[in-house]
Amino acid sequence: MGAIDESDRSGRTELGSPDEAAGQHLVAVPGPDGHRQRPPGTAQVWENVDRAQAATEHADGPEPPDPPLCPQCGLAGERRPTYYGRYILLEPVLSAPAHRVPAGHRWYVDAGGRAWNGGGDEPEPGAVCRVSHRLACPGLTWQEVGLVAWLDEVRAGNERRARRQADEGRAPGHLPDTG
Repeated sequence: MGAIDESDRSGRTELGSPDEAAGQHLVAVPGPDGHRQRPPGTAQVWENVDRAQAATEHADGPEPPDPPLCPQCGLAGERRPTYYGRYILLEPVLSAPAHRVPAGHRWYVDAGGRAWNGGGDEPEPGAVCRVSHRLACPGLTWQEVGLVAWLDEVRAGNERRARRQADEGRAPGHLPDTG
């Protein structure tokens, strides 16, 4: 057992390694760069950028199969995958005029169900966007959220819902004073 079986010119690689025992077979990529194929499980170049973007946009929702519950308040959110492989919890049912939502907090959902953040771009006139649950979460302080005034009503409603759940014994612990 060696690198390439000389009798097999199809490009198949034989491995006598622990990877083969684990069921991971590498197939040489045809062409002059075939020897440069990355081993399975190797981090891709863009993964650090994806992680940084997810942290910046607070796309830190629980991954399936965990339920789409906010770790701070215990309320269910609408979990959507992002284009960079993370999940965002969106405020259920709430759509808002995009010009009233701060830049960097405007989320849009495409026809396939993936969410993407509009970033700092100015929204189109009449555009409607989604809001992440983080902005309306009663389990976070105002400083943690960077709250805007029109979300006060949404936060108050969520606080009432979270308190009802807590009274029923379905919410995680103590909620902070939200102001």
